[in-house]
Amino acid sequence: MPSTHPLVPKNKSDISTARLAVQAGYPAVEPVLYELLEWLQDCNWPVARELDSFLASIGAPLAPHIRRVFSGDDYIWQYCLIGLFRESPELYSIFRSDIHRIASSPTDAEHREELDERCADLIADCEPSNPNDLNA
Repeated sequence: MPSTHPLVPKNKSDISTARLAVQAGYPAVEPVLYELLEWLQDCNWPVARELDSFLASIGAPLAPHIRRVFSGDDYIWQYCLIGLFRESPELYSIFRSDIHRIASSPTDAEHREELDERCADLIADCEPSNPNDLNA
C-alpha cells in the first residue's frame, strides 16, 4: 500500500512532493526514511534524482535502512544506492568493508548486476591509491 505521508512521493514523477521532503529536511523526514529510500530503486526515476543528494546528506541515520536493502536481493536497488556513498563520506566509511568485499569478491548476482564494477570505480574515486596523495 502506498504511503499517505505528505512527504513521501506518490509516484515516480511526483517531484513536487520529493522537493517538499527535501525542504522539510532531516529530522522531519526521519519517520519516512525507508519510504524515501524506496524511491531510489531506479536511479532513472525523476524522484530519485530529486532525493539522492538529500538522502546522502543525512549520513549515518540512513545506514540501517541501506543495510536492510543490502541484506536483500534487489541488486538494481543496491546498484543505485552505491551512488549515495560517493556523495557521503560518512556513509562510505560505514559501508567501506561492504564496498571492498563487493569489488573484490562479488556474489554471482552482484557480478551480473555490475555491482563489483560500480564499487571498484567508487573505491578508485574515493580512496587515493598512493598514501602520499593525501597531502597533495
